[in-house]
Parts: sequence; C-alpha cells; structure tokens
Amino acid sequence: MDLWIYERAQWQGGFTTVCGVDEAGAGPLAGPVYAAAVILPRGLELPYLNDSKQVTEKRRAVLFEEIKAQTAAWSVASVGPEEIDELDILNARIKAMQLAIDGLAPPADFALIDGNRDHGSRCAVITPHQTVVKGDSRSASIAAASILAKVSRDRYMEEMAARYPAYGFAQHKGYGTKLHYAMLNTYGPCPIHRRSFLKKWEARRGQ
Repeated sequence: MDLWIYERAQWQGGFTTVCGVDEAGAGPLAGPVYAAAVILPRGLELPYLNDSKQVTEKRRAVLFEEIKAQTAAWSVASVGPEEIDELDILNARIKAMQLAIDGLAPPADFALIDGNRDHGSRCAVITPHQTVVKGDSRSASIAAASILAKVSRDRYMEEMAARYPAYGFAQHKGYGTKLHYAMLNTYGPCPIHRRSFLKKWEARRGQ
C-alpha cells in the first residue's frame, strides 16, 4: 500500500512541510494523553512502519529511534490527568495534538490528523489540516507519529511504575485491566489517575 498518498496530495497542492499527527492513551484510567507530530523527508523508507498497534513492542522501540534520527522534524507533547479531568478527554487529545504541531522546528504548514475529530468544545487544531480515518495505517507521517506517541507514553508509564509500584503500570500502562481494577480496589487512586474516568468504579465501590 502506498503510504504517501495523503502527503503527496498536499505537496501537489503547494504545501511543503506536511506533518502527520497521532495520539496515544485516550482510553486509560491513569496517566497523560500523548501526541506526536512528525515531518518525514519525502520518500523516506522505514521498513515495518505501520500503525503502532500493529507493530511489536521490540520493533516499535527500533522504529522510535529510526524515526527520531531520520525525520525532518518531530515533536511529542502531553496533557496530564488533572487537565484531562478539567477539559474532558476529547479536548485534551486535541490540545495535545496542537501542542505537538506547535513544537515542530521547522514548523509544519499542513497537518494530517489521525481520526475524524479536529476540535472539541474548548480546543481545536488550528494549523491547516485534514483528518484521515485510520490514518495510522494509511499515511507514513501519521504512522510515524503513532510510534513516537505510543513509545513515549509507554516509557512514561514505566517510570510511573517505579514511583507507584502497587498498581502494575508497567504491565497495563494504565488501561482498565482486571489487575488494575484489583489494585484500585486495594489501594484506591494515586495522583496520576484520571478521576473523571473512575466515576463508575467509585459508584460501584460506594454501593
């Protein structure tokens, strides 16, 4: 499959620095949501580049270093649990994506955004852009961004596993697994939990 169709269309339309943008960690009960933006050199070939969910952890780690070394520009940003609770997860995702775009040097003049949402009630992508459904498997730039966002977040959660060892963050990365809920039942939330994501759990616990 040609992963450069969307980039090529924007280059032909007159844009020169097209970035791909993706986020990681919208669903977990704990930790930040991460986003990455990547400007790839035209025609760069990275074997095994694909949606981060379709790539093994070991291969993601290799691609993470290759992407950072070979991109024209890359940027990673995050929005933490307290702000997720304040904004809601959609707005937090959008804010993280725009922060990642803003961190690019040289800046992007156009962004390819994974998914079908480019704004919430309080935050919006303001860079000229196009949304691409399943973009992480259809665009090289978005696929690269998905790798950077996923690996960056996973590594952060592994750091948090050392700080809060009771919760098993290294295993589940904050997602709502049986182990995670069991640890919540035993210890309650820690400072990196998203309280807005725990309302159903808290309601059941309070019964």
